[in-house]
This record gives sequence, structure tokens and C-alpha cells, in this order.
Amino acid sequence: MKSKVVPLRIPEHLDELAALSAQEEHTDKATALRQWMHRGAAQYVLKLVSEGRISIGRAAELLNVTVYDLHYQAEMLGIELGASDEQRKRSRTLAAEVAKRPAR
Repeated sequence: MKSKVVPLRIPEHLDELAALSAQEEHTDKATALRQWMHRGAAQYVLKLVSEGRISIGRAAELLNVTVYDLHYQAEMLGIELGASDEQRKRSRTLAAEVAKRPAR
């Protein structure tokens, strides 16, 4: 995975929080900030998938993980991927209507 240096200004309170996180996780502040960014990106992308705005495959590409990893992360975060209850109900209704139609 390629990386890119990006200058970033953050509020002092987040800098202090990153230092605390780094100390707790036995890492450096930059790593703590990257971990936060990755978790936030994962949550954002999973939200887009759950809303049907991007596919699970595209989400996996953007995060450089597998589709299975995304399903696991969604489960851990309580984010539902796939059809909603309403969509499943409409799908069943449509399938029943199609099944009743005479064959051509």
C-alpha cells in the first residue's frame, strides 16, 4: 500500500488525546492518528454501503481489505449491510407476483 505525506493541522485537544492514545497503545502519536483515520474511514465507507451508495466490493477496494473483513467490521459496529426489511418485503411480494404470471 502506497502512502502519502499530508500536512495536517489538528486542534490541541486532539493532539493531547492522540498522545494519550499512543501511550496507552504503546505506539507513537502518528500511528495513533493513522489508526483513528482508518477506523473513521471504515465507519464512513460502511455507512455508504449500508445506504446503498457504493458496493461492498468498491468499499473493500477503497479500504484495501477483503469483503469478508468489511462484513466482520460491520457486524462489530452494528451496521447492517444488505437489504432492509422493507426491501426484502418488496422483493418477496414482487417474486410472488412474477411466479403467478403465466409462462410465455
